Amino acid sequence: MLSIADTTFVEATWIMIAKSLVIFAIIFGILPILTVVERKLIGRFQHRYGPNRVGPYGLMQPLADVGKLISKESFRPENAVSTLFILGPLLPVLSGVLALAILPWGNVQDGVGLYGIDVPIGILYFFAVGSIAFYGLLLGGWSSGSKYSLLGAMRSAAQLISYEVSMGLALLGVIMMSGSLSLVDIVEAQNKIWFFIPQFVGFLIFMLAGFAETNRTPFDMPEADAELVQGFMTEYGGMRFGSFLLVEYMEILVVSGIAAAMFLGGWMGPGPGFLDPVWMLAKMFALVFIFIWVRATLPRLRYDQLMSLGWKVLLPLATLNVLVTAVLVVVT
Repeated sequence: MLSIADTTFVEATWIMIAKSLVIFAIIFGILPILTVVERKLIGRFQHRYGPNRVGPYGLMQPLADVGKLISKESFRPENAVSTLFILGPLLPVLSGVLALAILPWGNVQDGVGLYGIDVPIGILYFFAVGSIAFYGLLLGGWSSGSKYSLLGAMRSAAQLISYEVSMGLALLGVIMMSGSLSLVDIVEAQNKIWFFIPQFVGFLIFMLAGFAETNRTPFDMPEADAELVQGFMTEYGGMRFGSFLLVEYMEILVVSGIAAAMFLGGWMGPGPGFLDPVWMLAKMFALVFIFIWVRATLPRLRYDQLMSLGWKVLLPLATLNVLVTAVLVVVT
């Protein structure tokens, strides 16, 4: 039976607002740094220089990129649906921000929970708010009034739907072992052994599905320039185009955070309690490094290969992992 939320712990409203602002500020401060780190690492992986012209060691490159995007004309096609065209980039940003709220950075310390919110249906919340991005892609592609954008949106939507099923099944094994849907409870259930060990197959499936969900190499179908010219983003320019790129990095952090909490023990680590957020960030960045490493290494799959991997390999394997986990949980 799934555990019910602890209704005895209630935080003051001002504490929840302060926590929201702090989490929002930290994550949005990390995002531009992440773009530089990725380009630097990819440069090293591929034996070339990364950004090294703007500012010391190229660290001011994100500011230059933002300035470039802001200065560009915010173009909109004549036959585009104006309201939906504007709404397209906003929905994925909203989805990413809402998903950040459930990442657990630590347990309750001095009457303050080191997380945005701890809901008893945390994983269901993650998939619910994640599906909002799906509508943003479809609206952005359809409202652009371009066949390239529409085809790219349909292809991206099919990709998201296909891999969300495997992603959900990959987490189901962890949910059964912990007996809870709350991310805080799941982390606490790993005080003896991280679920990465008994759920290694589920971890691999979740990470593969995470690459597809974030549109990262080798599943970056929306960026298949030779086929769809940036897919659903074809008609976007300026900061609207930049919003889609921002969401990609935000989703990488969210997926890495969920994986760290579900499989790698979350904030669990040696040392005093105030180091809990440090351990959580360290595990997240280790997974982000894997995202960058894979992007620099693997080529893009064909679309038929992508769909075959999702439906013919990951889905049966995730289903088998759930069945084996269910049997072991009942027997033991």
